[in-house]
Amino acid sequence: MTVDIYWRIGMHGDESNLRRPGNDRGDFALRPGPTITPGLRGGEDDGYSYADHAAEVVRAAELSGFVGGLLPSFPFTDDPWALSAALARQSKTFRFMIAFQPGFLHPVQAARMSATLQRATGGRVVYNIITGGGGPAQLWWGDRVEHDDRYARTSEFLDVIRGTWRNEPFDFDGRFYQVRGAALPTPLAAQPFPEVYFSGSSPAAIDAAGRHSDYYLSWLEPFESLRDKFDSVRASCERLSLARTPKFAVRIDIMARKTEEQAWDEIRRGWEHIDPASLSDPAVTNRQSASDSVGAARSLDLRPKATRDYRHLEVAPNVWSGFAHLRPGPAWGLVGSYEQVAQRLDV
Repeated sequence: MTVDIYWRIGMHGDESNLRRPGNDRGDFALRPGPTITPGLRGGEDDGYSYADHAAEVVRAAELSGFVGGLLPSFPFTDDPWALSAALARQSKTFRFMIAFQPGFLHPVQAARMSATLQRATGGRVVYNIITGGGGPAQLWWGDRVEHDDRYARTSEFLDVIRGTWRNEPFDFDGRFYQVRGAALPTPLAAQPFPEVYFSGSSPAAIDAAGRHSDYYLSWLEPFESLRDKFDSVRASCERLSLARTPKFAVRIDIMARKTEEQAWDEIRRGWEHIDPASLSDPAVTNRQSASDSVGAARSLDLRPKATRDYRHLEVAPNVWSGFAHLRPGPAWGLVGSYEQVAQRLDV
């Protein structure tokens, strides 16, 4: 069995390490001290943009053997559609996994945009469908649709975009979308439909994933919990009598060094900068705690209780649940030597 491994392209700056918070690889959150972009020469901007930096990351990841990269989307990031179009010229085989929320883009327009980008890149577009976790971030987009209804809307969105992706008129009457005669011109309809990576942990998400995903994508969790979640997606496909077999993907943060001791020492050095108050306040360490995201709630619930000892957050050999204390985002990841991390990835 082959495994596709994607990098993550920082859309709002990059961190050089986990030892201290903040980005020093981009121009979104500049802090005092040296940065790589934007570059200064003689006290003036030297014209080296963040897009230039992202292009270097893409080229390096492609040369290192990564299949592609995830381009996340948040209110505080660049737009992944626009940046993907710019970065595609900087690579030859690198795939662009574009994260986006259906509902903020009409599916007929999404079909045309995607097919155009597929045509321009030789079929290197991949969808990361994110239905949204509610709360303040959802309101930033002006979206007040309730949790389960968002997944119903996503399901309709994907029905419409697939129906449009052909060279004959397509009609659709749904709760959220109504179209008449939608179709792509022949050169666009001939492009391959992007692979769909679908995220979500609630029953509504699992049902939608069973209907539409090529890959069900989850944050890392304890392996038993992941197995149960994947079994739920399989069961959803079986209930729908779908011919295809679901495939699975996991987003994993990795801290790997030559030796296990060196890897844990990096974690320790980052832990020294943590505000002790954050260890007992999930809202400080996980920015999604105010949302209605079931996945974020699972991530919090599966972690050990607050502790001042970072090693207490190792729930299985090399599986650490403390990454959310060091940077915003998922809590779970792998820590260890190169050999240990490789073995865990093979589980």
